[in-house]
Amino acid sequence: METAVQAQWLGHSAFKLISPAGKKILIDPFLSQNPTTPDQYAQQDDIDYILLTHGHEDHVGDTLDIAEKTGCTVATMVELSRLLVGKHGLSEDQAVEFNKGGTVSFDDFSVSMVSANHSSSFQGDYAGDPAGLVVAFDDDITFYHLGDTNIFYDLELYGELYEPDIIAVPMGDHYTMAPQEAAMACDLIQADYAVPIHYGTFPVLTGDPEDFKEFTEESTNTEVWIPEVGEDFLI
Repeated sequence: METAVQAQWLGHSAFKLISPAGKKILIDPFLSQNPTTPDQYAQQDDIDYILLTHGHEDHVGDTLDIAEKTGCTVATMVELSRLLVGKHGLSEDQAVEFNKGGTVSFDDFSVSMVSANHSSSFQGDYAGDPAGLVVAFDDDITFYHLGDTNIFYDLELYGELYEPDIIAVPMGDHYTMAPQEAAMACDLIQADYAVPIHYGTFPVLTGDPEDFKEFTEESTNTEVWIPEVGEDFLI
């Protein structure tokens, strides 16, 4: 597999991806209020795109501040997009709304929205369905962020349809899957690599990434990477 996409896990469910063409993409940028994100990664001033899986504050995070500073494009579920524009000051020119089953194209990558089994609201308002996001780069590298979810059989279909190289899998328990269930989700998708997310941020998120790695690598052909916050890795 060609290594062409630079990635950083920024804590919780947040990622920064840099495309082969140099486009800077944030996914679920919960940064400045995230107790696990070091200060040097909390400020993001040079961003082209923000992609949001759903409306909970630990995923929308710093979206509005970053969008105002950078003028970046913000792509997310229809209802969340309209909520951010209509009630929270996001410029309509920066907003791209789409829905499950849909794909939008930007520069040298596209984003497909798929289902996640969770809930979604933003500051007390309904924010549409939660989602997962499949980011496919023009060099055939595909990154699938599952968002917040539990296991469901559609994951097997998404593995067949999108053939992701790497998946970001919530496994912290309480609000999402625990490690053993997350490993079973990996078995359905059958990606080459998995990165655990949504753990350790708050006391209730007790899922251990080492347990996830053990369960996954014992029962699947997926290799688990456990990056440190801010660590660069290539996909």
